[in-house]
Amino acid sequence: MTTARENTNGSGLPPVPSIPLTAESAAKIAEETSVGGLVRDATAHLSTLVRAEVELAKSEIAGEVKKGLKGSVYFIVALTVLLFSSFFFFFFGAELLDVWLPRWAAFLIVFGLMLLAAVGFAFLGYRKVKKLRAPQRTIDSARDTVAALRHRGDGS
Repeated sequence: MTTARENTNGSGLPPVPSIPLTAESAAKIAEETSVGGLVRDATAHLSTLVRAEVELAKSEIAGEVKKGLKGSVYFIVALTVLLFSSFFFFFFGAELLDVWLPRWAAFLIVFGLMLLAAVGFAFLGYRKVKKLRAPQRTIDSARDTVAALRHRGDGS
C-alpha cells in the first residue's frame, strides 16, 4: 500500500490509501506465493480498496457540506434581519389600530395575533415531525446485503 502522502493530486481533498499496481507476471507471483498467501493479499487489497472508496466519498461529501454551510451563512443573516425587522411591522400594526381603539387594546390584539400565529406554526411543525419514519428501504437493503453475505460465507 502507498502512504497517504504519496497520492495527493492537488485537488485539496485529503489523500486516501491505495493499492500499488505492478507489472509483475503471474508466473513470478505464483512461484513466490502460496494460494493462501494470494488469498490473503487479495483480501487485504480488497479491504484497502473498499476503505479507500469510503474515504473518498466521505472527503467529497465533507467538502460539499462545508461549501453549503458557508453559503447558508448568508441565508441565516438574511433571516435574522427579517426576524428583527418583524418587530417594527407588529409595532406599526399596533400603532395603526391605536387610531381606532385604545392603545392597550391595539397592542393586546397584535400580541394575540402573534400568539395565534406561533401556535399555528407550532402545530404545523408538530404534524410534520409526527410523520417522520425510519428509512425502511435502507434498513431492508442492509438486511438483505448482510443475509446475502452470510449465505455466501457458509460455503453454499
